[in-house]
Parts: sequence; structure tokens; C-alpha cells
Amino acid sequence: MHSHVASPVRNRDIQKQFAVAVVIPTVLRPHLRWALESVFRQDLEGSIQVLIGIDKPLGERSLLDALLLEAPPNVHITVLDPGYSTSVRHGGIYSTHYGGALRTILSYLANSHYIAYLDDDDWFAPGHLSSLLTAIRGHAWAYSLRWYGHPARPEGLCIDEWESTGPDTGIFKERFGGFVAPSCMMLDKSVCHMLLPFWSVAMFADGGGEDRRIFEKLRGHGFPGSATHRATSYCTLDPNDAAHPLRIEWMRGKGVDLPDDWLEGPPRLVGR
Repeated sequence: MHSHVASPVRNRDIQKQFAVAVVIPTVLRPHLRWALESVFRQDLEGSIQVLIGIDKPLGERSLLDALLLEAPPNVHITVLDPGYSTSVRHGGIYSTHYGGALRTILSYLANSHYIAYLDDDDWFAPGHLSSLLTAIRGHAWAYSLRWYGHPARPEGLCIDEWESTGPDTGIFKERFGGFVAPSCMMLDKSVCHMLLPFWSVAMFADGGGEDRRIFEKLRGHGFPGSATHRATSYCTLDPNDAAHPLRIEWMRGKGVDLPDDWLEGPPRLVGR
């Protein structure tokens, strides 16, 4: 196992709990730069712990090495690289294709009560963490809204009012009771710690749906949530995703003017 610690918060004992932790499972896709840089730009005055877990390195490690040097003084980064994947997709044990057990492991490792999640091709607006921390006080979890993001550059086109819209809303209202994507979510792990293993358990045969399983547990087992009512997360549109044509159809129905490069996007690493 290889682990690496970078950018310790200056003049701070890192045994002291952080204001918030951000968990990022990755296969080292190029979009990881957007994700990490967006954490570096947060307007939160408190300390931030970033926990990066490498599932199967499909991209270049030099990208991550360069990013570690850019962390601001209030950000502490821990990189966990077991040297193998925990996902069945790559020969591991756990059924979630997208990181295997990494979200669970890193959630327990986080030295903070409050954990935000970020996919390695998504990114945050500067006020994302601060607004979630305000919303979560007195609640087990909190969530933001999100933008659909351009696959080739870090910009949003329209707010997602279709998928990740919260409990009892959106296209998944009838089937799942709504939905909140991981990159929109913050958990208080002192309340939700028994739910953390479900990040490692896929709901669907294709290895996905662990995010819906977590949402189902939060919604159905008496964990009170709170909304920021702000769209502060960005979800990169993936032309390889089976739902991509449906998202395009929904945006066109909303009158969104879609440039051609929104429909295709650059060549991308397949998998997460």
C-alpha cells in the first residue's frame, strides 16, 4: 500500500479535527484538476481535509503530484493508493464499480464530523462547503443543487432540475423517492456512520446505484436532511453515460441552447 500526505495545514496539529473533509475516489482522470482546484478555491475560512483514494490509475500520476503542490495553507491532502482496486470491475471484492470500497474507507478515515463527496470529474462553486456546513447544523445530512457541466471546460450551462433535486422531487420521485448525487451531499458521520458501508454496495447489476442506495437509507430511516437551496456543485456531462441522450433531450425541452461540443465532448477515460 502506498500513502502520501501533502500540504499539512500550516501551524496546525492535524490530529485536531478539520472543519470539513472532502472525499474524492479517482482513477486519475484529467478532470481531477477541476475537482481539486475547486476545493482549493472554497471560501471556507476553516480547515479542509481532502482524502483522495486511487482506485485503478487510468491516467497519469504526474497530474496528481503537480496538484498536491498547489494546495492553499488551509487544505491538507491525504492520498491513499492501495496498489490494487477494491472494485469487482477491476478484480476486487466490492460490487460498486466506481471506486469499490474507497468512499467507505475514506469516510471512516476522515478526521472531521462533516464529510462532503466529490467525483473526480465534478467540481464545486466557491461557496459549496460553507453553505453545506451552514445547512447541516442540527441535521444528519445536507445537500445542494447542481449544474450540468461542460465536458471540455469547467463551466455550467443549466441547473439540473431533472435528476439530483432532493427528496420527493425530480424524475426519480416515484421510483426512488427523489435523488441527491454524491457531489451535492454532505453527511455528519457521527450520526450516519452506520450507513457508510453502503457506499461500497451497488444497487444495480452494472455496478452502479450505490449513490441511490445511500439516498434510500438516508430518506427511509429517519435521517433528517437540510437543503442549501443553492446550485453549487457541477456535474460533468459524459457522452459515454447511458443517460446522456435523456439529459440532452431534457435540456432541449427547457430551451437550453446547446453548442455542438456539449453533445460530443473530448475523448475521455471510460470508468470511474
